[in-house]
Amino acid sequence: MATIYIDEDIGKDEPTQQGTEASPYKTVQFAYLQHPGEAQYLTRKSASADDEAAKEWKPAAKSALKKAVNYFEQQKKKAAREQELAIQRKKEEEERNKILEEAKKLSIEEDTSLPAPTKIKLDEVGDHVKLRNAKDPESKGTRVRVLGRVHRERKQKDVLFVTLRDGYGYMQVVISGKLAKTYDALTLTRETSMEIYGEMFEVPAGAHAPLNRELHADFYKINKEWKAAGGEEAITNRVAAGADPSVLMDLRHLTLRGENASAVMIVRDAVEFAFHTAYKETRLRKVSPPALVQTQVEGGATLFKFDYYGEPAFLTQSSQLYLETCLPSMGDVYCIEKSFRAEKSLTRRHLSEYTHIEAELDYINFDDLLSHLEHIICRVLELSMADPVIAGHIKTLNPEFKMPERPFKRMKYSDAIQWLVEHNIPNEEGQPHSFGDDIAEAAERRMTDIINRPIFLTHFPAEIKAFYMLRDKEDPRVTESVDCLMPGVGEIVGGSMRLDDYEQLMAACKREGLNPTDYYWYFDQRKYGSSPHGGYGLGLERFLAWLCKQHTVRDCCLYPRYMGRCTP
Repeated sequence: MATIYIDEDIGKDEPTQQGTEASPYKTVQFAYLQHPGEAQYLTRKSASADDEAAKEWKPAAKSALKKAVNYFEQQKKKAAREQELAIQRKKEEEERNKILEEAKKLSIEEDTSLPAPTKIKLDEVGDHVKLRNAKDPESKGTRVRVLGRVHRERKQKDVLFVTLRDGYGYMQVVISGKLAKTYDALTLTRETSMEIYGEMFEVPAGAHAPLNRELHADFYKINKEWKAAGGEEAITNRVAAGADPSVLMDLRHLTLRGENASAVMIVRDAVEFAFHTAYKETRLRKVSPPALVQTQVEGGATLFKFDYYGEPAFLTQSSQLYLETCLPSMGDVYCIEKSFRAEKSLTRRHLSEYTHIEAELDYINFDDLLSHLEHIICRVLELSMADPVIAGHIKTLNPEFKMPERPFKRMKYSDAIQWLVEHNIPNEEGQPHSFGDDIAEAAERRMTDIINRPIFLTHFPAEIKAFYMLRDKEDPRVTESVDCLMPGVGEIVGGSMRLDDYEQLMAACKREGLNPTDYYWYFDQRKYGSSPHGGYGLGLERFLAWLCKQHTVRDCCLYPRYMGRCTP
């Protein structure tokens, strides 16, 4: 009988060990797995111990051997089960391959004796889409033709249930009989496109399906190029729930097919349309200012600079200055365009490219500006929620959403500073806030979340605001400016009354170190008949992050651009 050695100190539980005195194992369990029941097992604590007795080889303890034997038996049974499963899987695979080979021989053709189908989108309803009542043999459902992608599928006996989606809605399809036995049906994968013909039925009592209806297929087509990858390359493997955010951004083109991402994009479309509608109702005219500029609106550090035919130019930070030039000839105006900020910021509410909704209003005062802002925000929400599909998406994404209470809370900057001090919310240096601080994002968000309603934060110090903002006549330290703050996301709108005096604007420009010559076209607005006016800019992605309760604005645009991300 062989002798196997186990040294708990210098031994190694590796197959390369020989179990000899010179090459011992570390544990009795591993030694028994390598040499089951065919040897005596000698152990020792340590070959380097000071205690000579510890260096002696002794028979392994009975309890240790018993545990090793039990573990060996467990592993033996496990290996046997795995072998059985492997044999079973191989058998099932052979049977499936046989079935698939037989399925390849099946072909299906459209029954031309049936009524010509009506092509519909998956969400279409109306008199042209009648439903058959299964309990009424006299009723007839409309025969339709639909196209969509497989959202999910399941098999129940010999019936295949497929849920299609086409970007407009979902439809449950019942595929049975020969149609469910074809090669295409047996190898159907999620995201595969299908063209399906069939009769519309009411859903049986107790069952559920989109719009309480289902399509009973009598024919379908799946072109070769319509088939989506399966197996390891299946979309559910590539964009699995809980995947690393950077991976999901790399695969944004696939992530957009998910229910959450697509719902946000559908709400975005509705909200943007609602802004256009709300502006038309209030008689604002749309303009399209340039994206390539040679002047700045905000700080120069946030400009994307590039060469423009040998001259320096920038991507626009804001269209405000151009909108102001339209007031004399067009009246109140707005635009929905891209703006660009080169801030090296990776916070959840910053983007390098974002959709900027901007408006300028002529012959108004500061109260008019605030009233207009409140009306536009609430009207956009009313218009969006009036569409039951959009309202459904919003309620799914943000179950706690409620229409904001009017009027919005109005709080002066000086009162906000006092509020932050009283609530022990420090500034970025960890000190109590004081007048003149630029309230940081974290403090602003905490204040908004605690108050838990929209806030018009007004009258900011002139030193922390842009040069073109009008100062308050009663307190020249501050400007007639406003930030609209929303719970959960913070600032979504920034606006102000604009300086309408030529000399004051010129002085403010020089204080900021700007060259007045570069802004000649802007100063001419004051030189050739000025007027009291004001405006604002609203970040669409921030508005959506609040409305749809998204953690980051990155999930509120199609392909987000931020520091380190300019693909896909």
